[in-house]
Order: sequence, then C-alpha cells, then structure tokens
Amino acid sequence: MKKSIIVILIACCSLVIRAQKGGSSTYDFLNLTSSAKVGALGGNNISLKDSTDLNMAYHNPALLHASMDNSLVFNFVPYVGDTQYGYVGFGKEFKNVGTFSIGIMNMNYGEFDRADDVGNILGTFSAAEYSFNIAYSRQFSPNFSMGMAIKPIYSKMDTYQSFGIATDFGIAYFKAESGFSFGATIKNLGSQITSYDDTYEELPTDFQIGISKKLKHAPFRFSITAQNLLVWDTDIENEDDNYVSDDISFGDNLLRHMVFGVEFLPTKNFHVDFGYNHKRRKELGYSEKMSTAGFSWGFGFKAYKFHVAYGSARYHLGGTSNHFSISTNLSSF
Repeated sequence: MKKSIIVILIACCSLVIRAQKGGSSTYDFLNLTSSAKVGALGGNNISLKDSTDLNMAYHNPALLHASMDNSLVFNFVPYVGDTQYGYVGFGKEFKNVGTFSIGIMNMNYGEFDRADDVGNILGTFSAAEYSFNIAYSRQFSPNFSMGMAIKPIYSKMDTYQSFGIATDFGIAYFKAESGFSFGATIKNLGSQITSYDDTYEELPTDFQIGISKKLKHAPFRFSITAQNLLVWDTDIENEDDNYVSDDISFGDNLLRHMVFGVEFLPTKNFHVDFGYNHKRRKELGYSEKMSTAGFSWGFGFKAYKFHVAYGSARYHLGGTSNHFSISTNLSSF
C-alpha cells in the first residue's frame, strides 16, 4: 500500500512538473497560512502528525486524524493595509470510514477607489476570494495515513468573477516512540472553471515534503519543510521571461526552498514556536537593513477548554503579519 501511494505521488508530480513560478499563477491566496502556530513556524509545516490542531489538515490532509473529532477552529489574520483573511474549520471522525473536515478560507482585500482613465473618482469597489475545503483522511496503519482535500474556489474582483477547483493529496508517517514524523503533499492540482476575462491561468501547484523530530530527553521539536519543489530556480521572471533578480548561488537557492521551525514544549498546555523562511527574507527584506525579515515566532496555551495561539511573521522592515487562532473540542463540553 505504501509503495503504491508513493508511486501515485510521483506520477502526479510528473503531470505538474511545468508548474509556474511564483507570481505567475492565480488564486495565490491558497499559499497563505492563517494558523498562528504554522505562521510562527515559518509559514509552512506539513509533518506535525501528532498535533491535535485541526489547522494542520489545511496544510496536509493526511495530518487529519481521529483525535480531531469534533474539533472547531477559528483563525484571523490582519494582513497588509486593509487586507485581512481567516479560516474556520470543523473535524468529524466516522468509525471504520475515516476523518473528515470542512472549512472555509476568506481573503478580503478591502475597498478600492474606482476611477476613469483621467483619474476622476467614480466610487469604490471591493475584492475578495474564498476557498471551501472538504478534506478526508484514513489511517492505513498505526504509523501511516493518507488524505485528500477538494477546494472549490470563488474569486470576485469588482465586477469580474472567477470559479475554480483545486485538490490536495498527502501522506503522513509518524513513529511515536522516536518522535519522528514525515509528510508529503501535492497542493492545488486543478484549474479555473471560469476566468475573469476569458484568459485562463494556472493554479499555484506545489509539491512539498517535510520532517519533524522531537528530542527524547528535551522539550524541543524541530521541523524542516521543503516547498516549491516543482521548480528549482527561485528567480522570478517578468513578462518577457527575463530574470529580474540577481543570479543566486546553489546554496542560496536551496535554502529558499526550505522553511525551518522549532518548538519549545515544556508542557502539554503551553508551547513557544520560532521559524525562519529564507525565501521570504531574501525576496522581501530591505538589503540596507534586513532586520528580522524572514523570522517568525509565536506561542500558544490552553485556557479552560480553549486553546489560544498567537503568531507573528516579519516580512520586511515595515511589514509584520499577526496570526490569531482559537480552537476547542466540542466533546469537552
């Protein structure tokens, strides 16, 4: 079974090996994380199999498991300017069938001035995007699971609308006695069903792998997530297919595919998280004063029957995102 699933994943990779570089696809909001914990861990994590945080299933559907039965989660991120987004999700376990979750992610870009070709203000318009997530995961052994998610998408920019659909496939492996976990996922396979103006764009398809390891005699867990693996060169191209960024070394390019995270876990009810995203630092940091661009941090704790978490990610010298998450399990009431 495991070998068959791995073959399927490799076959899917061959179908999307011509994936677009960053900035040349539509529905890029699908790559954002609303989870405070994942935001604090660098913006991506697909390997925390033992987590009871339902948010993890958004990043890898194979991380959905029976312990998330009746879990409810709310996330909110005040982003750049008036932009804000969030996610709400619910999980349900069905005996001998598997675990399901439903959720919706909303990206609200705020209001904009509408003007004619000479600058006269004619009013305002709004823009927003939505992803409706339906995920399923099944445990094939005590250590191995597989999952998939279907994501209908609706996008509205002023009077323009677009519908699309994306699918995620993932696998996860967890060995409790050693504290080791592994995840792999293909994200956003799909297409636009209707486009904004009859010009169809590709979705931000990506293949990712990740590992996490908890130390046996210390309250720390380390994670490495490799992303954007369908395209090795991380330079961004312009419309003329000319590179607009400086040539980068092999090592620098390699690091741009990696997201690093570390958790401090002194108790079951409290954690502190740190992360580093090299691609974010290199592409968004101000070269004259990099400061903490690319770094992130956060914490979480349990209060009564709720788990509250906060994450902060530094994008550049003047921009930081703040992630807020609150979750609970309805079975505890």
